[in-house]
Amino acid sequence: MKNQDPPREYLQSIVNLFNIGNLKQALTDSRLLLEKFPNSIFLCNIIGASNAGLMQFDAAIASYKKALKIKPDYAEAYYNMGIALKEKGDFELAIDSYKKAIEIKPDYIGAYFNMGNILKYVGDLEAAIDSYKMTLEIKPNYAEAYNNIGNVLKDKGDLEAAIDSYNMALKIKPDYAEVYNNIGIILQEKSDKEAAIKSFEMALKIKPDYADAYYNLGNTLKDNGNLVGAVTSYEMALKIQPKSSDAYINMGIALNNMGDLEAAIICYKHTLKIKPDYAEAYYHMGITLKSKGDLGAAMDNYKQALKINPEYAPALSQSHYLASIMSNWAYAKSLEKALSSDLLEGNLSIYGLLSLEDNPSMHLKRATSLVKSQYNLLPLFNARSLLKSNRIKIGYFSSYFRQHPVTMLSVKMLEYSDNEKFETFAFHYGPNTNDEYSLRINAAFDHFINVSEMSDKEIANLALENEIDIAIEFNGFMKDERIGILAHRPAPIQINYLAYPGTMGADFYDYIVADETVIPVDQKNNYSENIIYMPNCYMPQDSSRQISDKPITRQECNLPEDAFVFCCFNNSYKITPKEFDIWMRLLINIDESVLWLTKPNKLAEDNLKAEAKKRGVEAERLIFAPFSKHIEDHLARQKLADLFLDTFNFNAHTTASDALWVGLPVLTKIGKGFAARVASSLLNSLEIPELITTSEKEYEALALDLASNFEKLSLIKKKLVDKRNTAPLFNTEAYTKNLEKAYTKAYVRYLDGLSPKEFKAS
Repeated sequence: MKNQDPPREYLQSIVNLFNIGNLKQALTDSRLLLEKFPNSIFLCNIIGASNAGLMQFDAAIASYKKALKIKPDYAEAYYNMGIALKEKGDFELAIDSYKKAIEIKPDYIGAYFNMGNILKYVGDLEAAIDSYKMTLEIKPNYAEAYNNIGNVLKDKGDLEAAIDSYNMALKIKPDYAEVYNNIGIILQEKSDKEAAIKSFEMALKIKPDYADAYYNLGNTLKDNGNLVGAVTSYEMALKIQPKSSDAYINMGIALNNMGDLEAAIICYKHTLKIKPDYAEAYYHMGITLKSKGDLGAAMDNYKQALKINPEYAPALSQSHYLASIMSNWAYAKSLEKALSSDLLEGNLSIYGLLSLEDNPSMHLKRATSLVKSQYNLLPLFNARSLLKSNRIKIGYFSSYFRQHPVTMLSVKMLEYSDNEKFETFAFHYGPNTNDEYSLRINAAFDHFINVSEMSDKEIANLALENEIDIAIEFNGFMKDERIGILAHRPAPIQINYLAYPGTMGADFYDYIVADETVIPVDQKNNYSENIIYMPNCYMPQDSSRQISDKPITRQECNLPEDAFVFCCFNNSYKITPKEFDIWMRLLINIDESVLWLTKPNKLAEDNLKAEAKKRGVEAERLIFAPFSKHIEDHLARQKLADLFLDTFNFNAHTTASDALWVGLPVLTKIGKGFAARVASSLLNSLEIPELITTSEKEYEALALDLASNFEKLSLIKKKLVDKRNTAPLFNTEAYTKNLEKAYTKAYVRYLDGLSPKEFKAS
């Protein structure tokens, strides 16, 4: 079939229409001409291109095929058909079409380039690189090919090679804004945030209306702690690209972190208006609403996220945690199967899941998965050589240097610190308060440094500049964590201590401070750290805490005057149906007895009352103690209770310590994991092991026995009072000396060139 094109002036008219974007008219005119010139490959080709531009890909492909019937060696038709097939999602056919174009025209750069793009998209990365390299053989100064090779190398994880390829592109085309943006993304992934920011700014200098560069700059500034700058960048991105759902959601996250919760919610709503099925937006809306105290609305948003993506790990773990906080056990139970899956990975609420199950191997798996997903690519500083000096420099990294259980437990230990042997630094990234404990702990440190406005890397660099010898993780996976600081390895020795009751699952923690109760020999393999075994309880105590001498009566606390008072001042998320079932049976068996609990949120209070009724117990027998601002008053009122009933998977920690300090017996059941053995550690160190049970049956039986036998309970209470002054638990001075021996042993091992290894503190 012989090609027969119309006169040139007719063709030019159609080309002009096509070039100005008037595709419908170009298509109409081409079809009219094709009736007169049915064997015109030009008309078939431009009809195909016009159809493709109008998203009519089947019609476009049909036109290209007609052109190829007229001229089988028409490379441009194969090339254009490849484009249409790619847009249809027929990737294999598109690749075949590009290959046929290349067979006809071996130096067809566009075909090689587009084929590389498809190969990258389908994951055949090596073939994609080969295709781009063919374009460079034909055209060595093809900057776009170097850029795309860099993109493929990035996807392969070869970040250094990717940067090299990007730099080749810049040598050819120094004003290539997209390349600067791509380099910035890699630098961000490598946590070289300062360099990433410069790269994004260079992209914007070249191309001021580059929405993606503003967006990526915002992400880097957000991660770097510059939330105001991040919000400004997101706003600029949205001015250029108003329907960017990702810019809205990330701006919402930044605003949430700034404390502007209402503005964050507005951003999430904009996100969902643009992209209604965006699970992450519902999740972050839930996070913000939870911070506002609107727990019901927060849960609704978590549920919506899971409706969209049932396997969305952050929403699964946060939903379970929130359900536990609300004592919504039925919903928490419905999530347990998914949360117990070995396949569940990524950004989980590690701390919140401690109450899910007493399974140390799963605790390790989840911790390892989170750390790997969040901190695996952080560049590690080279450990400096230590010079033996007069004082060992200890850096504590925490957001809890205020009235918080971590500080309440540790402040006296820090006050006892041997200033001749140790120089202590606080790196504080939490809110500034002026409560009693924040003032005490500030004074206890040699240096108290507020680093809340600094990035993780900046804080790590500051620790390096101060030549910190031992870095102490004083947050762990708890709220406001900044694990990224120690992930940079700012100190030669790094220790997981006190705050989080479990393993961090990361190789940048050398040690964990424990004792032989919380980490028994048969569970050591479930901890990524080397264990420092304290001689008694791992937990420090404040032996100077005062108990108010103000008379507090049962009547003031809404407690019956003559009834037996069981109590549990643990947070609601620690309470599970297992304990509650036992507690309700105790109330049934001990006439007129009551259960005294910490007043939780309103939803949890209502749910707990409802659960009591289900078990045949009047709701009025659950009495809720309001939060007490004054610690000494809280301690004093605990004397009104008769027996503290511990929770199982996640024991009482500070609350158990407080109870024992005032002489209130704590009944516990020892479990397998760290969090399930803390109360047992306290009791062993207090030399009252008879309050430690090994099964639910034994726990219930002993509780019933103690509640029924006044004399037996009185003897235990007397023993508690006697042991307070003689047993190791409350000897803070001796504890401090043992801990400092541990620090010294770890330090000397490093000086001697020895790797971290398990050891006993004394």
